[in-house]
Amino acid sequence: MSPSADIAAAKASGSAPLLGLLLLCSFLWATAYLLMKVLGTDIAPVPLAAIRGLMGGGLLAVWLLARGQTILPRGREWRDWIVLGVLQGIIPNTLTAYALADTEAGLAALIAASSPLMVAVLAHLLFSDQRLAGRRAAGVLVGFAGMAILLGPAAFAGTSAGLFGPLAMAATAASYAFGVIYVRSIPSPQPVRLALGQQVFSGLPSMVAVLAVTGPAAFAAVPSHALALLFFGIFSTAVPIALYMQILRVAGPTLGSMNAYLTPVWTVLLGVLVLHETVALNEVAGGLVVLAGIAIVSSASRRGPAASAARP
Repeated sequence: MSPSADIAAAKASGSAPLLGLLLLCSFLWATAYLLMKVLGTDIAPVPLAAIRGLMGGGLLAVWLLARGQTILPRGREWRDWIVLGVLQGIIPNTLTAYALADTEAGLAALIAASSPLMVAVLAHLLFSDQRLAGRRAAGVLVGFAGMAILLGPAAFAGTSAGLFGPLAMAATAASYAFGVIYVRSIPSPQPVRLALGQQVFSGLPSMVAVLAVTGPAAFAAVPSHALALLFFGIFSTAVPIALYMQILRVAGPTLGSMNAYLTPVWTVLLGVLVLHETVALNEVAGGLVVLAGIAIVSSASRRGPAASAARP
């Protein structure tokens, strides 16, 4: 079943509000790319990652406390929160901030969207019931062909500077993929608590590292960007995480995975309208090919066992 067929089925089943949540969730995640690019002109990548993690974690903690739940890790949650804090927090947030210094937000989001393709490859290597064959294998090949189209101009630009941003975003996608695979190994995962731990154990280590190496001076520009940072922490981090967890809880990973299609589309549109970015022909073509590959893999995967899904 294609993504458009999924939408039609969702509407037919009376789940139109879920589609609204999906559109809002993907839109808010797209704003994170724009804000990281704007804020990154005055705030270094690691301090920015620290602020995002602590604000997102703090807001999720308040939400859990309001529901009468503890915010302290229990049992193996210590390990799970630390691993996800690194794989889906520290590494991708820091690399994305560095990449956006010289890479347009739309291109960065398109490359990051390849994460489901990397999940498919890792699952093939690690799980006997997730072997790549037929449509899934074809979808992965199509998706990585799109990645080659996206990365090609940077690879042949003749300078390492032009290649750093796209490669950093590819590494970001790989880090997200390892995080998704790790979530699959967690017995009876609780998505909201995992999101809390991911944010806290991303923000705290980053904050400690910044204060130890640079000191409070690293946050000198924070007051002048207070409103943008507040939006960044609330609406670009905590709210979309909560929405995504709600979508997964009610509709499962099939509908939730459509964020992979929608977030880069929103990012490209916002980049053009707000940041006046230009979209090259190879970016349009490569992005469409990547998304087509994800669609093929996703539609083929629905015929087999459903995989766990996670998103920062």
